[in-house]
Amino acid sequence: MTTFSVALTVVLAIAMLGAAVLAITGRSLPIAILAAGLVSLFASVLFLLLASPDVAMTEAAIGSGLTTFLFFFILGRVRGGENG
Repeated sequence: MTTFSVALTVVLAIAMLGAAVLAITGRSLPIAILAAGLVSLFASVLFLLLASPDVAMTEAAIGSGLTTFLFFFILGRVRGGENG
């Protein structure tokens, strides 16, 4: 790995830790959901840097995209009071 790759990996790891702390300690549920999605997005970029594009694509699609959408969908249903 080059020096740039190592530096980018460290920056991504620190950003992931910061977003994870925000997801855990956030007072607002939508902010916590977005922070959890951000952790997954940073993880997918990190997988791409580590030469694993198939895992990066899966993490971006499922972890960042689908899971975040599903959390917001369920949050809307719970707050809306829909029963069916």
